Amino acid sequence: MNRIAVLEAWTGNARCLHCNIRKLALFADLNQEDFDLIHEPIDDMDFDAGETIYTMTDSPSYVYTIRSGLVKLVHDLANGSYRIVRILRQGDVAGIEALNGKAYLQNAVPLLPTAVCRIPRAEIERLNDQSPRLTKQLTERWYKAISDADTWLSELTTGTSRRRVASFLLYLDDNKHSDECYIPSREDIGAVLAITTETSSRIIAEFRRNGWITVNGNTARINRTALQKILLRE
Repeated sequence: MNRIAVLEAWTGNARCLHCNIRKLALFADLNQEDFDLIHEPIDDMDFDAGETIYTMTDSPSYVYTIRSGLVKLVHDLANGSYRIVRILRQGDVAGIEALNGKAYLQNAVPLLPTAVCRIPRAEIERLNDQSPRLTKQLTERWYKAISDADTWLSELTTGTSRRRVASFLLYLDDNKHSDECYIPSREDIGAVLAITTETSSRIIAEFRRNGWITVNGNTARINRTALQKILLRE
């Protein structure tokens, strides 16, 4: 973990030179005057896939911006199983519910090697009280969280199992910067779509046989046209 001085985060020294914190994160619209209000350093943290960024039982003292990688938000169920309620990508904010003084709603677990900026809640609250520029960003982040949750409920947990898998693969393939996208384990696919692991495995195998996806380890090439036809039919 690297503790970043506030001035470095603004001027772009060291690793911050290539960091997206200013254009994607909560600090996108801040100026030097705003940064002068921050007293605590920002923690620059790297996690391997499968590590834990925070859990539902952790003190909600921080908000996290995803600098790179993918993070699943996991809700543990009473029967020992789990549901994945969202997957966060570069520029997304994790733990935003902490700003209401509430406990974290899910566990945050990287799917890939992931870099985050850990921002103390107290600093965000101070800035929010004194800077209209941060208020604008917070409003946009709340809206995005609500919009994403609505998409997951309406598109990924309704309809036939084949339709859910097709929708999820298209979601993963969206806004990508290469010809391949990350594909989670069959267990995680089931946990996202509220289907069994066996069902997700069967459908992925069917899609592969039909040439609609080509899987290589944990990445895949998606035939978007073929999968979009499933959405139209089912």
